[in-house]
Amino acid sequence: MLRYTQKVLHKLRPSQIYSRTLVWQLRVFFPSCFLHKHLKDPLCESLKHIHTALTTRKNTDFISEYHLKYSFRERSLYRKMDMSLLLPPASVRGMTTLDREAFVKKISVPLVRVKNENIHDTLKCFKKFMLKVEKLKPVQTDAENQDKKVVLLNPLLVKSVDDIKEEFDLISSQGDADFLSKEITLCYENWRADDIIKSVLPENQEGAQAYSVIGHIIHLNLREHVLPYKRLIGEVLLEKTPNITLVVNKTNIIDSTYRNFEMEVLAGTGTTDVTVRENGCAFSFDFAKVYWNPRLSTEHERIVKKIKQGDILYDIMAGVGPFAIPAGKKQCKVSANDLNPHSYESLVRNCSSNKVSERVKCYNLDGHEFITTILKKSLLETWHDSYFCGTIHITMNLPAMAIEFLPSFIGLFSEGDNVPENALLPLIHVYMFAQDTNKDTAIGMVAEQLRYIKRDSVNVLNNDLTDSAENGSQGHDIEFGGLKKCIDEVVFVRSVSPNKHMMRVSFLLQLNILIQDFKISHEPPNKKFKA
Repeated sequence: MLRYTQKVLHKLRPSQIYSRTLVWQLRVFFPSCFLHKHLKDPLCESLKHIHTALTTRKNTDFISEYHLKYSFRERSLYRKMDMSLLLPPASVRGMTTLDREAFVKKISVPLVRVKNENIHDTLKCFKKFMLKVEKLKPVQTDAENQDKKVVLLNPLLVKSVDDIKEEFDLISSQGDADFLSKEITLCYENWRADDIIKSVLPENQEGAQAYSVIGHIIHLNLREHVLPYKRLIGEVLLEKTPNITLVVNKTNIIDSTYRNFEMEVLAGTGTTDVTVRENGCAFSFDFAKVYWNPRLSTEHERIVKKIKQGDILYDIMAGVGPFAIPAGKKQCKVSANDLNPHSYESLVRNCSSNKVSERVKCYNLDGHEFITTILKKSLLETWHDSYFCGTIHITMNLPAMAIEFLPSFIGLFSEGDNVPENALLPLIHVYMFAQDTNKDTAIGMVAEQLRYIKRDSVNVLNNDLTDSAENGSQGHDIEFGGLKKCIDEVVFVRSVSPNKHMMRVSFLLQLNILIQDFKISHEPPNKKFKA
């Protein structure tokens, strides 16, 4: 507790010192009964001083003094740092073929030598100063005396014994202690993958640190200026990343029909058949033939949490089942569809392996055909089921073109289809790529496809939103022909590029859209949700 509190005080910023909330939190941290139990601790006197000042509501200047005392010393240490000291040698810059021998580098590091019986206290004192390098033990037996240990210190933080005077004096008071220096040799095995890649790539240019891990595969999307180094990058990531046997790079854009892309192997061997786990389910598929993005796991979880036991889900672009299978595990009735035959095959296998085949029906149809046949028929049956009291979810996760399938819902039913007047409105979750993260931009894209507003109106609204953003104003409230009253939520999912943002719009699909020649009403939707 004391050491945790010391760490908290070290992190205090001057602007936080006089925070009333912080003062009350510190009072909880330092009850007098706690202090009396730790009278022998070196921090006790300082804590007693803090406790007295807080409980008597005195000026809190002592906290500022404490903060400045320690932060000044740390800032002075960081100003002395030569960051290149613990980085690979500068001579490897521009290397395109991996030469491990070129990464050998000798450096001088400070160390503290103590008796074996004092090593425990020494590690406590010097923990934040210890040298942390891959495959190098910071605590070693002294080569000259087996009864002593040496603790290697970070040369960026410690230049002389004056930098650690308080800690060294404390250890020296407990017994024999020496401050020395030693030359060590660092090599390829001691550098992390990101350090190696940064040291090789051109300076002041974006590197290749961002990648996705799918099972035993690392997936890269390298930019053009990095391509000459792609083989080296693949080899380094293969060797430095645990449980990876294959490194691939995306070579073209995602196909909007099947959502897969061509890739090239940069390093490693093996198949592209992988198994990943998400939301308590296992998904097996051929990564080269289907679409899977681990960066969407948070969004998958958001939707899965919205779906409750007993709900109904129509997953129009289901992929390998990240929505459908977890919903099936929640005892939901699911109809999952995907046009890609490889995704469909994986979906069927995943339903079987996750034991949800009885609740999840799989289809290999075009999205429009699925809506006008399977979904239409099932929706009518649900509306006439007097025992159903859940929520009807429709997911459309194909951001490149999902909104283009929304017109399929216009006039899906006719008055002769016997649609009940109190029909439960389905909740649609549709994904899209928008030029910005403004919620009204995404809503406008939906409104255009469902004919709430005309295309010309969308262009005018987009211009207004752009002008509002540039001027820093909020703009006027836009109703989008009444669609805004039906919105459940608009969510920013992720940025693909500066002008390409993945968004989700969740809204209740109104009867005036579903039923042909239905009298249009702009009344607020009847949100009939399960209690």
